[in-house]
Amino acid sequence: MIEKIYRALFCLEDLREILRETAPEHRLSDEQRERFGSILNEIKMILGDKRSDAKIKYVVDEIELRTREEEFINIAPIQAAGRLTAEARKALIAYGDGYSTCDYCFKPFRIDYIKRPPINEFIDELAEFVGMDAARVVRGARNGFQIVSNALLEKGDIVLVSSLAHYSLCLAIESVGAIWKEVPLSEDNIITGENTGTKIEEVKEETGKLPKLVAISHFDYLLGNEHDVYGIAKICREYEIPFLYNGAYTVGVIPVDGKRIRADFVVGSGHKSMASPAPTGVLATTEEFVDTVFATTKLKGDVTGRKFGIKEHYLLGCTVMGAPLVAMMASFPKVKERVKHWDEEVDKSNFFIAQFLKIKGNRVSSEMPRKHTLTKVDTTESFDRIAKTHKRRGYFLYDELSKRKITGIFPGATKEFKLNTYGLNWYQIKYLGEAFNRIAEEYGVGVED
Repeated sequence: MIEKIYRALFCLEDLREILRETAPEHRLSDEQRERFGSILNEIKMILGDKRSDAKIKYVVDEIELRTREEEFINIAPIQAAGRLTAEARKALIAYGDGYSTCDYCFKPFRIDYIKRPPINEFIDELAEFVGMDAARVVRGARNGFQIVSNALLEKGDIVLVSSLAHYSLCLAIESVGAIWKEVPLSEDNIITGENTGTKIEEVKEETGKLPKLVAISHFDYLLGNEHDVYGIAKICREYEIPFLYNGAYTVGVIPVDGKRIRADFVVGSGHKSMASPAPTGVLATTEEFVDTVFATTKLKGDVTGRKFGIKEHYLLGCTVMGAPLVAMMASFPKVKERVKHWDEEVDKSNFFIAQFLKIKGNRVSSEMPRKHTLTKVDTTESFDRIAKTHKRRGYFLYDELSKRKITGIFPGATKEFKLNTYGLNWYQIKYLGEAFNRIAEEYGVGVED
């Protein structure tokens, strides 16, 4: 079925291409009229089920169709909350041309001023959505880290990050010559305000100065554990150190209020948690730091005298544009609504984990009960034992899940792996739990009744 839909969609795109050849009056030549009619007939045949045996594998050349969201239950940890809405997919079709959002870009020639489509209104809504004073769409969360690093840090400055920090945050800090140091985890694998304060004092004692920034994830990417961002922000206020709230796994799925947290910066990921194409993200800040991170160009050419108006130099002027931006906008109404239902997503996560833990030997490495849909599990004493004698070794679990139309687990992973149940409905959640249990039973691993 999905291949038929793709074939029909591609035929419709071929019709669009003919109309682009004829604009503005759409007067078709005989050859164009013949092609147009032939394609229309093909669409009718496809939709009329007269070519149900027609198979296509590629979009073009060696670019394969991507059908995992239609054919599988996808529990890939970084993909679940980035699935596009139908509205976003439609936006990609309409705004796919490179500079499509520049159709109505007039003075002052900055993307957040464009009114058609209403990008300016969307930017304002983003700031309100995360409880901050100003926001920009950036090229992924990592670009948000990079912008703040460029604006705040100098060579030799120290930044505190979580000992579970994502590599891109560390690289952003290192790229400007600053140094990142890690706040250790508690016994429960949590970054606490207390540990953050202790680390600040250690840095002060060693260097004679305070860290220039503290940047901590609300939920980390490795375990999906919740960290004490409120306590961390409180400590940062006491030391007057800016706090960057990393919401890569929260903004777009969980209600986030940056000012209530007392964060100075909120960073989010569009393609990870906001049903948006890559590369998209959000950087938001308070009035205090607007002129710092969103500073505008002041220089002019020494030969030509050129000036670049109010371009924001840390953002290199315009950031995300075209189809990714408009698709992000198209998903936004549903994103705003879905954060209100986070509790149900957590309930579904815990329901699945309860089913998963019925398998003898299965363990959960993340905190319990789950507070997020991203979970790291340990199957060393269950599925990995099977893998040791199976002819496919570690690939057997991937094979068994694939047969049941479940994807997202790395091929070969049978000791530890991450999964994310975000966005699955209750039917899919129950099917997922039953599938793991049936695989265990088929290979003689005990499952609780």
